[in-house]
Amino acid sequence: MNMKKIIKIAVIAAMLLPTEVFACTNFLVGKDASADGSTFVSYAADSYGMFGFLHFSPAADWPKGAMREVKDWDTGRPQGEIPQVEHTYSVVGNMNENQVTIGETTWGGREELWDTVGIDYGSLIYIALERSKTAREAIEWFITLVNEYGYASEGESFSFGDPNEVWIMDLIGKGNGKKGANWVAVRIPDNAISGHANQARITTLPISKKAKVNKKLNCVCNGDWMWDKDMIAFAREKGYFSGADKDFSFQAAFNPFDFSGLYVCEARVWSFFNHFSDEMDKYFDYATGKTFRETGGKEAGEHMPLWIIPNRKVSAQDLKECMRDEYKNTPLDITQGTDAGPWNSKLRYGGLGFKVDSVQYWYERPTATQQTAWSFVAQMRKDKEGIFWFGVDDAACSCYAPMFCRINHVPECFEEGNGDSYTFSPTSAWWTFNLVANWAYTKYSRMYPHIREMQQVWDDKFNTQIAGVDEKIAGMKEEDVRSFLTHYSCSQAENLVADWQRLYIYLVTKFIDGQERKEENGEFKRNQYGNSCGPNRIAFPEDFLKKISPEITHE
Repeated sequence: MNMKKIIKIAVIAAMLLPTEVFACTNFLVGKDASADGSTFVSYAADSYGMFGFLHFSPAADWPKGAMREVKDWDTGRPQGEIPQVEHTYSVVGNMNENQVTIGETTWGGREELWDTVGIDYGSLIYIALERSKTAREAIEWFITLVNEYGYASEGESFSFGDPNEVWIMDLIGKGNGKKGANWVAVRIPDNAISGHANQARITTLPISKKAKVNKKLNCVCNGDWMWDKDMIAFAREKGYFSGADKDFSFQAAFNPFDFSGLYVCEARVWSFFNHFSDEMDKYFDYATGKTFRETGGKEAGEHMPLWIIPNRKVSAQDLKECMRDEYKNTPLDITQGTDAGPWNSKLRYGGLGFKVDSVQYWYERPTATQQTAWSFVAQMRKDKEGIFWFGVDDAACSCYAPMFCRINHVPECFEEGNGDSYTFSPTSAWWTFNLVANWAYTKYSRMYPHIREMQQVWDDKFNTQIAGVDEKIAGMKEEDVRSFLTHYSCSQAENLVADWQRLYIYLVTKFIDGQERKEENGEFKRNQYGNSCGPNRIAFPEDFLKKISPEITHE
């Protein structure tokens, strides 16, 4: 049976469809599940029209009475000011100088709980990074801020990490300008991996008489779990839940499954787990929405666990490859099927799906997608410098440069203001990687091997260099360490972008006009008189020719 075809035509009644499908993906790794004792948080910022740059804010001391301006992270809309703290830490991307890292994915949830009053999710992230020494402290800042000012966004899942711990939080507001939020946070076991991708994933809570109430945060604490004290009562009042406290599920109450929440979202987590487990086949019908569709939306099937114990230790390189995931070697492979065209393109037009005769169809949605603005793999290392592996555009066609968390500034190629999504800049990494990827999408199976080869060269180079960098800075003075790491990170990023610019020129030259120029000894082949040789004129693959032959004139 062709599982690919079954999934490709997956449909569900319009009454069960969401009005919007969101983006972004996070993966998390505990310190005992990693190959070197690091913790990891990865994140892809996926949004059409978003520009890929590396955020930077320096450490600073602030006078008494200073205020911090708050602007909505997505739109730039002013939201007001909040009192500044005495000292803020430097932040590179989504990691601060203490190696605290925060990522997110949007799931929306119940629309009546969305709000524009308070602090939005993006501002919460960067305010907490400026103020936190640990992941737990960052979570506490989130709750302190939303309790005081309110939450001005939709439902979100957040990842928090430091060199010792990684946490997941699901959070949604209370609507109608009410302060506070409905939320739950749980520490992922040190020997486990987890992930979230635009679907709330935390279900039941460890309800216990031994749980304690934190009056300052208005939350319940039970070991490595925390949640809003009034959340279950709020859900009952709104009619989202009825039953005993022990049966309460955050996901079911605030982000009930629909088809896209499974097929478009949970499937990405399934694929991540599938890289590190031999037991994920039993969750396939759940993660692809097959059970949900067949029961008319009454059941989702056996839920995937919030975390799993991996069958091998996970490295930084493993996480980079998971961020480049296109569902290869699974029935969901986006580079296969009629809609991939003759050259196995992942590019789809018009969004994540389409309608024909009022029936909704969905494309596969892998972690690596063309609308990614930037992504990272945050490697939080105890007793060593944290590494913020940063890349722009589609992760499958990009490469991660090591940005150390205590650098003094970011390289020009990653700077905010070096172009934007409407303004081309030849020195911008985002524009450079977009040139390569968008050209490659036209003949993906033919060009991608060249991109992959370049990726592997740079991945190997960076992975080899890190040990030398660690050795080099051992014993250095603090100011010298920061200076050295800044020079290393910036120079390597610029070298990487320069190589990708050369790759673009090579790919344009080799594959211009749908042909392939011949090569010999690493150069484009010329005849004995120095002129160019005729190119190879590559025909469509035979399976594609068979598909189109009925529409072509024949003898």
